[in-house]
Amino acid sequence: MSASNEPVILVVEDDPAVRNLVSTALDVHGYAHREAPTATAALMELTCASDISLVILDLGLPDRDGVEVIGALRGWSRTPVIVLSARQEDADKVAALDAGADDYLTKPFSVEELLARVRVALRRLAYDEPAPAAEVYRNGGLAIDFDSHVVTRDGAEVHLTPIEYKLLALLARNTGKVLTHNYILKEVWGQALASDLPSLRVFMATLRKKIEPDSATPCYLQTHVGVGYRMLRVE
Repeated sequence: MSASNEPVILVVEDDPAVRNLVSTALDVHGYAHREAPTATAALMELTCASDISLVILDLGLPDRDGVEVIGALRGWSRTPVIVLSARQEDADKVAALDAGADDYLTKPFSVEELLARVRVALRRLAYDEPAPAAEVYRNGGLAIDFDSHVVTRDGAEVHLTPIEYKLLALLARNTGKVLTHNYILKEVWGQALASDLPSLRVFMATLRKKIEPDSATPCYLQTHVGVGYRMLRVE
């Protein structure tokens, strides 16, 4: 955060029209921001400035691929990154998210959706600090006591298998962030084998039935087809 505790957003985009559109939207909604038209300028800004709270990043930069920028940034910083790119293939999304991006929005895009994702990313900063052992996570009617491994929904205990609990805890600790299939498999199963993907889908389906008020229209666990899953923040 900046000295005034107000978030500063870095817009990394080489297309002047898109950069102006994003910057104008941020201005209108009261967000302080800076601009960088190249990867070099972005990394310089991120290295020298200590008040950048969020990065909105294009992948198709003229001097360096945006995925490389994410990888470089993750070498020293956990600053949230929202990718804003014309690349729509699942492989591109997975590469960016695996490199450390927090979210991915494709062009053409809705300004309102971008602003919504900015709000989610900034809210998530409040949940990134290490928590005490008895931390209790609360999201809508869902509560997770990380110390006792007890999960409740609307006050009633939800009985989960060890794998279901690990999945839920992982997604909860990364609320608002899209986690790729590979990342989840490595964190929960200890490896990322394609043969384990069907098992992941089965466990996610059973987890939804246990924690969602209506598993047909989930409000907590969002599927990103071909990419992964995200825990949504429920007001």
